[in-house]
Amino acid sequence: MSVEKGTEKRKFHIDRIGIWLLYLSVTLEIILVIVDKSNYINPIEGQLFRVTFLLAAGKILCTKYSIKEWAVLMLFGILGIVSYKATGRNEILRIVAFIAACKGTDVKKLLKYVFYTTAFGCLLLVVLSISGIYGGLALEADFGRGYTQVRYCFGLGHPNALHCMFMMLVLLGLYLYNEKMKWYAYVILFAMNYALYLLTDSNTGMLITLCGILGSGVIHYWKGLEGKKWIYLAGALVFLFCVGFSVLAADKEFAKPDYVIYQFRNPLIAEVELHLNGRIRDLYFGSALCHGTAATWSLFSQSMNDHYFDMGLVRVFYWYGIVPGIVFVASNIWLIWRFYKNRDGMGLVMLAVLSVYTVVEAHLVSVYIGRNYLLFLTGMYAVGMPGGYSGGDKERYIWSIPMFFLKAEK
Repeated sequence: MSVEKGTEKRKFHIDRIGIWLLYLSVTLEIILVIVDKSNYINPIEGQLFRVTFLLAAGKILCTKYSIKEWAVLMLFGILGIVSYKATGRNEILRIVAFIAACKGTDVKKLLKYVFYTTAFGCLLLVVLSISGIYGGLALEADFGRGYTQVRYCFGLGHPNALHCMFMMLVLLGLYLYNEKMKWYAYVILFAMNYALYLLTDSNTGMLITLCGILGSGVIHYWKGLEGKKWIYLAGALVFLFCVGFSVLAADKEFAKPDYVIYQFRNPLIAEVELHLNGRIRDLYFGSALCHGTAATWSLFSQSMNDHYFDMGLVRVFYWYGIVPGIVFVASNIWLIWRFYKNRDGMGLVMLAVLSVYTVVEAHLVSVYIGRNYLLFLTGMYAVGMPGGYSGGDKERYIWSIPMFFLKAEK
């Protein structure tokens, strides 16, 4: 066997090991998502997140990157380390490792694996609940509407969580299969969404799912729309409006003379709050310190910023800080630009509707990477690296970089 053939065979085996490591990492992330949706309290969740990070890091070690790509990876890694030191949260580090690990991977194939594995896990919880083996079938309570309701959750903990997982699976399924769908498939999805709404009474989940279905239908039947620059500009404006509204909602436009009477000085915030069941008010009444409001934000946040509330985009700035929040906004604008370059209209639909959803729900802003499908798209379009650098100089494994600089000195 020649030296070249031996090298190619060794590279093939290294690549295969890397792919297996990434799939193991994603599988564990999905399992953690399913367990979180169940009634089980996972006592070792934090340790398992470290395992998913190590598996993704192992994939990075098995992947060649250019020197420029390594530099970008290190830059974002430093951001993750600073965030971890300031807040004790390792999500940014894990996200950076995951996105970098996507290089050399068929991400659409990986997303199909995520789709079917997540669907199986959710259906398993539903079956266990209906059969009475494990998990609650329904909840009877006042869900902030002033009266008692019976709403079904089928083992997923909360009616909103059930409709949310249905929404995410519908959006991912549309992203993967929209081009092959017939007209009656959209009708079936619409009927399923409405039928589930009758059980969950989840207004937000139903409306966002409906928008996703309608958006995918427009993309499917309006030929050439995916190449129009204006729809991507519109998507960017929707995203920026959602961020701007969330920042405004967290600002001191709120006046609270006491903890019983409240009002909003900003008429836009006041009008929207009437339809949000107290989501904005929770920022101010959750504690005496008004956790979540702009007054509790800082450049890289702090460990005491650990309160939970529904407004997801506010949570980005509150949990991680203003600097990571700005990076988050810039990354999503960059992703929309990549959608335009690749004529990915369905990717734009997913990002736009999930931006609106994240204003009032924090499903995507959590410790669970496996349920944020936009991260997978970021990994796919970044060619494994934030910034989208696609080569141009020789790619190297990390252990070969010292030799590169030694040769450069000579």
